[in-house]
Amino acid sequence: MIQKLPLSRLARELGADLRLVPEADPAQEISGLNTLPEARPSEVSFLASASYRRFLPGTRAAAVLLRADWVDECPVSALVVDDPYHAFAQATALFVCAPPINSGVHPSAVVHPQAIVDSSASVGPGAVIEARARLGANVVIGPNCVIGAGSEIGDGSRLHGSVTLYHDCILGRNCIIHSQAVIGADGFGFAPHQRRWVKIHQLGSVEIGDEVEVGACTCIDRGALGNTVIGRGVKIDNQVQIAHNVQIGDYSAIAACAAMAGSAVIGKHCTIAGGAGVVGHVTVADGVHISAMTLVTKSIDSAGSYSSGTPFSDSRKWRKNAVRYTQLDQMARRLREVEQRLEQLGPGASTEAQPLEDGS
Repeated sequence: MIQKLPLSRLARELGADLRLVPEADPAQEISGLNTLPEARPSEVSFLASASYRRFLPGTRAAAVLLRADWVDECPVSALVVDDPYHAFAQATALFVCAPPINSGVHPSAVVHPQAIVDSSASVGPGAVIEARARLGANVVIGPNCVIGAGSEIGDGSRLHGSVTLYHDCILGRNCIIHSQAVIGADGFGFAPHQRRWVKIHQLGSVEIGDEVEVGACTCIDRGALGNTVIGRGVKIDNQVQIAHNVQIGDYSAIAACAAMAGSAVIGKHCTIAGGAGVVGHVTVADGVHISAMTLVTKSIDSAGSYSSGTPFSDSRKWRKNAVRYTQLDQMARRLREVEQRLEQLGPGASTEAQPLEDGS
């Protein structure tokens, strides 16, 4: 954890080409990162999108991370990189100001005698570690977390406060699970019988790969038969629902309030935007990008961007269009009748409009 560092060192850490303006000092201490319009003279900013280029001339930052083709427009020192957004992400790790974590088990935590907790792990106040659970090296368990019996947490993973990991779940190395996330709850399985619902007990588990991040209040259900599987490097935002037996491929990303129904299969390197939904038992190919609020109702077999739904408009126009949507089937049928009449007339017949049987 570094709170301040010289500008020249920041350039070395990021592999950036430091181009100083005449009055700049390479030894100037940098205290943090900020946006172009808000950055102070002790902070560094970045320019990754042309839409923010208008803020560059007025920035007061000590330096700006940007591409070489924007250097001439920069009024302050430049940190030239090929990918400014990636460099910004790397820089954030240098200015993390979270409090330090000490290894050991807090006196108020409850650790079952049959649990295995590495000596370097940290177990916070009020946490519960049940029988046969395994915590690897440098694992951090936040306050009031519950780690179910037989679950395993890989080296370097961190669970923030009040995370629940049900029994027999597997969490990989270097994962981050944010507060109130629930992993391994029962999937939504019930069989109808004589006007009642009979519970289908969920006999599977959840497997989460290395370097996965799960947002606050997200739920990942355990499998009914077999396991729910989250691949390596997957990033899941807040309040996402992942149902039983879903499979998500490596390095896919899912934004807030999206939902995957049971047994859906999401490929590798996919992105699913906020509020999108995927129905059960469909397969989404690798490299698919699903836009916000899209509902995927059938399998997608090739990479690309997919959307559904309608854009917003003013309320009066939207109400008129909503009525027309309900008439689409009727309009399609009438159009087909017109096409059939034209086919019957033939190429040499009169093209004068003929009335339909309903008098239209």
